[in-house]
Amino acid sequence: MGLFGFGNKKEGGILDVIRCDEDNYLMWKWSPNGEPSRKENAIRYGSSLRVKAGEVAVFVYKQSDGKMMDYIEGPFDQTIKTANFPVLSSIVGAAFGGASPFQAEIYFINLAGSVSLKYFLDWFKVSDTRFPDLVVPVQVKGSITFCITDYKRFISKYRMRSYEMEELEMQIRDMAARYVKKSVTNAPSSFGIPVLQIERAIDQISTTVENLVKPALEEDFGVSMKRFDISDITFDESSDTYAQLKELGASQTATMQTQYSVNMQNMVDMQAIGAENMAESLRIQREETQRRQKLDTETSYLGAHQLNIQGDVAKTAAESLGMMNANMGFGDGGGMNPAGMMTGMMMGGAVGGGMANMMGNMMQGMNQAQPPAPPAGAIAQYHVVINGQQSGPYNMAQLQQLAQNRQLTPSTYVWKQGMSGWDFASNVPELRALFGAVPPPPPPVM
Repeated sequence: MGLFGFGNKKEGGILDVIRCDEDNYLMWKWSPNGEPSRKENAIRYGSSLRVKAGEVAVFVYKQSDGKMMDYIEGPFDQTIKTANFPVLSSIVGAAFGGASPFQAEIYFINLAGSVSLKYFLDWFKVSDTRFPDLVVPVQVKGSITFCITDYKRFISKYRMRSYEMEELEMQIRDMAARYVKKSVTNAPSSFGIPVLQIERAIDQISTTVENLVKPALEEDFGVSMKRFDISDITFDESSDTYAQLKELGASQTATMQTQYSVNMQNMVDMQAIGAENMAESLRIQREETQRRQKLDTETSYLGAHQLNIQGDVAKTAAESLGMMNANMGFGDGGGMNPAGMMTGMMMGGAVGGGMANMMGNMMQGMNQAQPPAPPAGAIAQYHVVINGQQSGPYNMAQLQQLAQNRQLTPSTYVWKQGMSGWDFASNVPELRALFGAVPPPPPPVM
């Protein structure tokens, strides 16, 4: 497709139908006889002008004060009149009175069309960042597609009668080649890849070149880029450096694969260790839950168990009283021995009372020393020394209950993770508030 074509319709005459019948063009010059011409054409007022949608017709004509232009955007199908061409009013109306032709060049610009320009960069050298002294020859092929969107800007860039498509293509190819060569040469360092794997980054390289070419096309040539592609990057496989780089790459690939296998095995081992630790943690948590449930059950039934023990003690005391008749209560004469009976009663009572007190203290100790299990999600923090024994860890709610039961006092030793050692509860700022709500011990009875 040519940028500047010439009309092939031999309409002839002064009253012409001015139109573009080309199917594939970017810019096309009309002539009344269909022959290519660099001259201005004689256009008569009243000729018919037809401009299709997506086209614009440009009338270029000279006046004493310089070159003038009119733009007619399609769709348009009318005769040339002064009302349609405001600038022509002075030419047609005043100079020629509407009867004589005027000289002008007419160009049709295809705003809906585009040019796909292929480029080819012959061998140039690219180095690998890992081995800067080893360079390999490279070829690059691709295409650049552009179009005209701002036709006034495009026209202002060129002299309409002298510019050729071949020159435009050559300039755009040179510009694209410069940016492609720069981007491909820098690709190994820019994208961190070996030079022989540069095709992996072909999309990124294309985007890089596109970002450079697009503003240059608009600024330098007045056209808009629609697409930029790098279709192929080829290495000179017959070069010595290509063979060396390939061998070095294979060696490094083997090393990387070995390291990858080691890393994968380490990851599998770590996952197995983590699974074992999790299983052990779950087992400990399950056993702790079972222990607490068992302890709660024993605590619930400890009262009944205490009554049973007290009943056994009373029974034993009664049996001891019965035994006194044979062993201590009566002598050889069959009479009662008061001293022996009193001794037996005292011993039975003492034993029974002692066991009952022991069970009562055990019950009270268990009720006091075992605060309720922490709620789900509660964080246990502090270990506490109670009755000379380490217990815990307890969260703040449990510590508050211990303080209310007077098992936790300001002089109780506490410790949590992060503390250098055991310390009094009163020396821990966040625990001091626990003792403010606890009343002091009552005064002794006088």
